[in-house]
Amino acid sequence: MKKIEHIGIAVIDLEEASIVYEKLFGSAAYKREEVVNEGVKTAFFKNGPNKIELLEATNAESPIAKFIAKKGEGIHHIAFEVDDIVSEIARLKKEGFIVLNETPKKGADNKLVVFLHPKSTNGVLIELCQEIY
Repeated sequence: MKKIEHIGIAVIDLEEASIVYEKLFGSAAYKREEVVNEGVKTAFFKNGPNKIELLEATNAESPIAKFIAKKGEGIHHIAFEVDDIVSEIARLKKEGFIVLNETPKKGADNKLVVFLHPKSTNGVLIELCQEIY
């Protein structure tokens, strides 16, 4: 793993939350996107080298909707950048991690993504991201 790629924050209202983060960082989101297959709308903010992804559910079956219903708004996941997501999946499975989607899928911000189950990562949902070239 190369670095923390971003921190994902689940929000009820993307527009209201974006206003808070615009004030916090002194700049607007650099990218907004809907990931239909995940049932989520996103807004990405940069602060120096760091990125924050705000996530709003677009339907009640979305993982974000389920997360908010159970835990409320807040940090949803930490994403790490990797060079080769397929080899990382294989390596982490050998190490005993539970992989939620063994086949990488297209996520937001031009990335292939896979998630590790919080049961195998001390309660933290981990996302692995590889840039799509």
